[in-house]
Amino acid sequence: MPSPGEVASLAGDLGRELAAPQAAALAAYLTVLVQWKDSVNLVSARDWRDALANLVADSWHLADFLAGLPLPEVPRCLDLGAGAGLPGLPLRVFWTPGRYLLVEPRRKRVAFMRTALGRMTLARTEVRACRAEELPAAELPADLVLSRAFMPWRELLAFVRPMLAPGGLCVVMANQDAPAPAQLPPGFCLAGRARYPSGAGWRYFWALSSASMSM
Repeated sequence: MPSPGEVASLAGDLGRELAAPQAAALAAYLTVLVQWKDSVNLVSARDWRDALANLVADSWHLADFLAGLPLPEVPRCLDLGAGAGLPGLPLRVFWTPGRYLLVEPRRKRVAFMRTALGRMTLARTEVRACRAEELPAAELPADLVLSRAFMPWRELLAFVRPMLAPGGLCVVMANQDAPAPAQLPPGFCLAGRARYPSGAGWRYFWALSSASMSM
């Protein structure tokens, strides 16, 4: 299992300098992920190094992207279909504003995330064992909705629209750049986008808002 020093060293090779608490939290997450990944079918990563380079690294890039978005100082955030805790659990190591709910109906994945969360000591981060459409009204509306692979982006926008606060954002993680404005569903506009290198190619984030905003 990885030590914080090993995690910090590999992250450094990937271009990310980790503070000691960040390295410790990621080492805890990766340890639980490797222990659980086969029995719960969480991820296809070969080992913790593969998981750090190809899964967790997305989260620190996402943290940088979120830091530049027009969000409230204390946002209410939903991570739908959280599964293996990605992007949310590593994300909260780097981006900590507001309250963050990881929403997942499958019991084994909920158990995994709660185990990992208990070892990572993340503030204002919780797991909700339910389907997204069953979230209590008290948890809504959300200022930010994230999803790694919950559903195709067009369906996702239609699904989350009733969950979003006025001016709320839905962030899509994708392998292609954002669509042209004319391709967006009526009432949505692009509030931000970014790309970052991953392997031999690029990955992308899009922030989409139902408010009247411009790039």
